Amino acid sequence: MPRTGRLHIAGGYYHVMGRGLERRRIFSGKKNKEDFINRLAFLVKELPFECMAWSLMSNHYHLLIRVGDEPLSRLMRRLLSGYATNYNIRQKRSGYVFQNRYKSILCDADNYFLELVRYIHLNPVKAKMLRDISELDRYSWTGHGAIMGNQSNDWQNTDEVLTRYSRQKASARRQYRSFVMDSINCKVEDMSGGGLIRSYGGWQEIIKKRKNHEVRIGDERILGDSDFVEQAIKSDELKLEEELLLKRNGWNLDRLEEYVCRHFNIAASQLTKKGRHNSISHAKALICYWGNERLGISSSVLGARFCISQSSVSRAVSRGREYTEENSIELEAS
Repeated sequence: MPRTGRLHIAGGYYHVMGRGLERRRIFSGKKNKEDFINRLAFLVKELPFECMAWSLMSNHYHLLIRVGDEPLSRLMRRLLSGYATNYNIRQKRSGYVFQNRYKSILCDADNYFLELVRYIHLNPVKAKMLRDISELDRYSWTGHGAIMGNQSNDWQNTDEVLTRYSRQKASARRQYRSFVMDSINCKVEDMSGGGLIRSYGGWQEIIKKRKNHEVRIGDERILGDSDFVEQAIKSDELKLEEELLLKRNGWNLDRLEEYVCRHFNIAASQLTKKGRHNSISHAKALICYWGNERLGISSSVLGARFCISQSSVSRAVSRGREYTEENSIELEAS
């Protein structure tokens, strides 16, 4: 059975989890941990994603990621495949490293953000790997230390957490630490499940059956109240419906390229030429933006068409969006 596509909400916060195959200790040893975190750091700097919280356990990981216009899968594919390749080399083995697909939960940040940060960072304490918050403050394998100012993770968005407490960092850190301490000896709500989940019968069937929280099907969830869930689903479904309408009306990459080249009065053969502040650059940006956002064309396909890297496609998508907003132009479905 083919896998269903991931729910993508631009600007959404996702709690992401993955586990080693057969619960193996895939993060034992400093080299393995450093490899995973260094890859994550590189990717969130290169791609339009932000990491708010993270923790590495011996056999699984937790991440809190805010996505941009690119789907979460783009980050996770490169992170996990790169780590798995090097892990197998280090361990002199072959085959799968991670168990199944990673789990992702779209979260209502207004109501759950701080609880998720706390839940993720408390994993080593709850697992009895660390004794108390003082050890957690200095622990290298969660994002908690960076929020407390004890680690220099320039790739981690610590301000997103601190500014929810205070504009003064010292005060914000005290309040955040107190919030974490409150749950060390208490049972914390499980943030790795729950919420509305994608259905084999489609989102609408699940909405009919239950308006709020937990229905379990598949590996993707939404954590939020009924209003948040319905808004997320509506946003995703409108995008899919628009994409289908465009494709039914004959829109594909070839037609899109022809349309944009006619708009800028250039030949399609010119699109592989380099140039930033000219018609060719604007044309490529529009094709990447409309192709990716409106037609669902992958960045790898767009990159191959224009002989550019996927990261360059990502930047072109952003430029294309800016161009449409500045010039008030739109791609019509007809």
